[in-house]
Amino acid sequence: MKLLPLGDSGVVVEFGGDEISDAANAAVLALRAVVDADRPPGVVETIPTYRSLLVVFDPLRTTATAVRDAVLAASGRADPAALPAGRRVEIPVAYGGVHGPDLADLASEVGLSEDGVIAAHTGTAYRVYMLGFSPGFPYMGTLPEVLRVPRLRSPRTYVPDRTVALAGQQTGVYPVPSPGGWRLLGRTPLRIYDPGRQEPFLLDAGDHVRFVAISAGEYDRRAPQDEATAPPVPAIPDLVVERGGLWTTVQDAGRPGYRRFGLPQSGPMDALALRIANQLLGNPPNAAALECTAPGPRLVAARRTTVAIAGADHSPSVNGRPAPLWSAMPLREGDVLDFGAPKTGQWAYIAVPGGVEVPPALGSRATYVRAALGGYAGRRLETGDRLACGRRSAAALLRLAGTPPYVGGASTVRIVLGPQELYFADTALAALLDGEFSPGVHSDRVGYRLDGPRLEHRSSAELLSDGLLPGAIQVPAGGQPIVIMADGPTAGGYPKIAAVVRPDLRLVAQARRGEAVRFRAVAWAEAHLAAREAAAEAAGLRFERVT
Repeated sequence: MKLLPLGDSGVVVEFGGDEISDAANAAVLALRAVVDADRPPGVVETIPTYRSLLVVFDPLRTTATAVRDAVLAASGRADPAALPAGRRVEIPVAYGGVHGPDLADLASEVGLSEDGVIAAHTGTAYRVYMLGFSPGFPYMGTLPEVLRVPRLRSPRTYVPDRTVALAGQQTGVYPVPSPGGWRLLGRTPLRIYDPGRQEPFLLDAGDHVRFVAISAGEYDRRAPQDEATAPPVPAIPDLVVERGGLWTTVQDAGRPGYRRFGLPQSGPMDALALRIANQLLGNPPNAAALECTAPGPRLVAARRTTVAIAGADHSPSVNGRPAPLWSAMPLREGDVLDFGAPKTGQWAYIAVPGGVEVPPALGSRATYVRAALGGYAGRRLETGDRLACGRRSAAALLRLAGTPPYVGGASTVRIVLGPQELYFADTALAALLDGEFSPGVHSDRVGYRLDGPRLEHRSSAELLSDGLLPGAIQVPAGGQPIVIMADGPTAGGYPKIAAVVRPDLRLVAQARRGEAVRFRAVAWAEAHLAAREAAAEAAGLRFERVT
């Protein structure tokens, strides 16, 4: 058992080697059971993967050293033989045809008939090793050797939800529409992820699945109707969206506790800016607000209200006149809040009295677009959307006194090396710490691919998927690092050379293309001090009333 760092809020407990192993996975699940039962102080959640357990903790409430000690103590009581057998779940599948477009080619490739492929796939009971990639996606194995084929050379840009697929030693079911490179065999009428159910996720690590072939006709009789989420349209709105902007969503602090099921926490790209925007109106710090990037939205006040803008400067204006940042401001009925040319930063926050009033989903109003979850019908804002405030009037009208937090521009951010820094050449570590990086064109709420020095691997550029947190720096075979962001996956199969400490991730998020990002390593045992310093600075912010 190895205990490895993942930034300032994660401990990776690794078992076995870099191969799929029932024994290693059982050790992971046994340790998870003990840690979850003990719930050491400050531990937030645990994420099991093939051969590792990611223990997520709050650095404001505990330290990596304390969590390591708690995990070591728990490991002495973790007994794989005492694990429950796991549920037995049957998943019906309509194989081939429009539901399984790769079945015929796969059969030809492995030298079986289509019926032979179906018989081989349905003739095995599969262990659910972990959930990841997307909400509820089960990584299951192991496949019969005759069905083990590589992924597609070029992944599809779209795979329908409930599609059953395989690649390598693994098989799985796509819970939501997404890109994918696995071979598509068929489709099940079962929803393996449904946020409207009391238990949203059909499967969990440790379960056992057997696929059962059904006819296309039976599939049609049992398949659910695809229904779009209805937007929460208020009878009398406070704001009307005249233009949605590039990527404007509702975000609050996010939904912790679901990473083990492959569902990221989401929430703001700049948590400090969201907090301040809410404080300017007297809202709770994590109330739901609008998060936007450039080009920003155009909002029309449907009645008298108040807004506060914080974060990036995207040239806000009201009725064509410049509007203040880091300050509350009243809007009259018919006033138009607009955004123009971006000046500094990437992500701005628009707070309203009482927060944006949308229904909570799994305990949060944060939008996760990939799963159509939370926010305004689970999507970005669009022209014609109508928004309501949680209150008719603000509890306070404040502006930030003194110098606002740093947003945009060159920055140096703190990182904790690991958990897989040994996968990289010495030159890669030197380049990471001495080089200069900048957000590339492929940067969004999922991850920022950085332009800069190439980071060389020692040998392999892939590993068994294990846990991810926002801030983790993955490096695929091309050598360009990717910083995982708020909507990033909960597990991944690229080595992680380091992770950005949580308070500094906002600096990466607010950096624009061409702006320098440099990294400075800090000791794992001291990394929690970054969160505590940031909390003290946030508590020390001064506000004054708007006159």
